[in-house]
Amino acid sequence: MAEIQLVNVRRRFTAPPSGGSPFARANQSFTGPVAALDGVTLTIPNGKTCAVIGPSGCGKSTLLRVIAGLDADYEGDVRYTGEDVRHLAPGDRNIGMVFQNYALYPHFHGENNLRFFFRVRKAPDAEAEERIRITAEIMGVGFNELLQHKPGILSGGQQQRLAIGRALVRSPQLFLFDEPLSNLDAKLRTQTRIEIKRLLNRFAITAVYVTHDQEEAMALGDQIAVMRAGRIEQVGNYADLRAAPANAFVAGFLGRFPMNLLERVDASGALRTLPATLPIPRDRPLIVGVWPEDLALNTGSSPGVHLAGIVDHLEVDYSRRIQYVRVRTDAGPLTVADAANLRLAEGERVTVELPGNRLFFFDAESEECVGRSA
Repeated sequence: MAEIQLVNVRRRFTAPPSGGSPFARANQSFTGPVAALDGVTLTIPNGKTCAVIGPSGCGKSTLLRVIAGLDADYEGDVRYTGEDVRHLAPGDRNIGMVFQNYALYPHFHGENNLRFFFRVRKAPDAEAEERIRITAEIMGVGFNELLQHKPGILSGGQQQRLAIGRALVRSPQLFLFDEPLSNLDAKLRTQTRIEIKRLLNRFAITAVYVTHDQEEAMALGDQIAVMRAGRIEQVGNYADLRAAPANAFVAGFLGRFPMNLLERVDASGALRTLPATLPIPRDRPLIVGVWPEDLALNTGSSPGVHLAGIVDHLEVDYSRRIQYVRVRTDAGPLTVADAANLRLAEGERVTVELPGNRLFFFDAESEECVGRSA
């Protein structure tokens, strides 16, 4: 197992990054150089899983490639348990990688996909057979059947199971996942996520898991790293990130329905369209944030602090018995998590009740969180 450390890692591209379709690259406006990684410092404890999330193009996959050694043209240090691994080729780092597109050898049966690692290293057949047997037991019911077929006749979920088994068979000290479930349907994604979590918990293998899916990040990550424009904005577990977002970007990115960020407040104390009775500091220009769950909704007049608005959009989450209501107000659009299940229609007039506490304040220039109301 390994503790992974990145210290002030920088990766700049002076030409469009490789990958993607030739058409997309040919039509890419590129002014370069671009900092794909810009001073990244991160520690992933031994045996823990770090889920990396962020918008497209923020540097998630580049970060994974640098850790794996697939991209060696970087500045800074990458260390495995204190050892600088710049001189180590990817094949010598004892890592297992699982990709979005499975990356299986199509002309090999499943068993030979797992055996190929041992053939390259000229390991004894007995060792390969024993490792494949152990891996099949670990992967569970039905995996032996997959070993008898070529990838082309397997479903997406079966191919991904085989790819995970191929990574596991080498007994890696580090697992690297690059959006491994994004090609699967919702049911298979959930099933495979459970299987990955079971494996990571059982063997306590250090892992880096890159994903766009925040539910995956919450389910799998012991810690979550939020990236933007080549930088890591904040690291922590999901509950801590929501309780204390470092800046407006993190607050506005986290969750299926992120924090509402209301228009800026003048340093002069003029609150514009926000109610003057809200306990907002007035010593600097601010962005005011509030989570959808901390807002209340009704269709009549309400006591206390409220904003009048019109329902723009409704989205019902039947499993949680809650509806998310997008309301257009003078202070800006607000998303309200309404547990009252009021019968609403688009275009209906409502009032949004604002809490006197549970408000977050972000500096309008730096976007850093500067406090919250008690």
